[in-house]
Amino acid sequence: MANAVTVKPVSNAIRILRYLTQTGAPERAADIARHLSINSSTCFNILRTLVAEDVVDFNALSKTYSAGLGLARLVEQLVTQGQRLQLAAPPMQDLAAEFGVTVTLWRRLGADRIVLVSSQSSPTNLRIDMPAGQRLPILMGASGRLFAGRLGLTEEQLREEFEQLRWVRTISFDNYLREVNRARRRGWASDDGYFATGVLAIAAPVCDPSGNIAFTVSTVMIRGDRSEDKVEALGEAVRDLGHKLEAVLF
Repeated sequence: MANAVTVKPVSNAIRILRYLTQTGAPERAADIARHLSINSSTCFNILRTLVAEDVVDFNALSKTYSAGLGLARLVEQLVTQGQRLQLAAPPMQDLAAEFGVTVTLWRRLGADRIVLVSSQSSPTNLRIDMPAGQRLPILMGASGRLFAGRLGLTEEQLREEFEQLRWVRTISFDNYLREVNRARRRGWASDDGYFATGVLAIAAPVCDPSGNIAFTVSTVMIRGDRSEDKVEALGEAVRDLGHKLEAVLF
């Protein structure tokens, strides 16, 4: 990749892990260093670090290293998460087809962001496509109103964070706060064209076993395309889908 920055110790650690998984047999530090053309002292220090992190095992009797259980667990977690996201797709597709909307799944990413991990579009001609990998501030949009009521922020702290957001359609903090409180009461939230021009979004939480919001499931559609009663019905359906996805994702 052009202009890519390579951190040599990280690169060597990955090469060592790849080598150990490919050989499938315990190897001495000197042999690993020679095979990968890594300085012996550097290779030894990296191996010690990998052992400390439980991704490489060290046999004190034979003085050999092998891929550790921690590495297998790490890979298993990644595979399992991908499989669970695949299992979440069918119920999302069902809702998209039933209501003629695009259904998206967002995962919390740290303290201040969410990332789009799955999107299912309606089979109708008119649809809104959203690419996976898109990131948003955690308080933005319909999903943001859900998080705003669950992050434990004081009203003043929430106001400070709100003032950093940039909306395409002006919304006051007081109106935002009312929508946050309303979302807390009914279990789903909406954004009526404030985040994206001409788009109505409805979101519901997907909580982990501890009751924290780990994902949100959201629907997006053309603003003004539905009556208030139909929006309410969709909101309740999205809330129910959020509960279904909890059983799938956790």
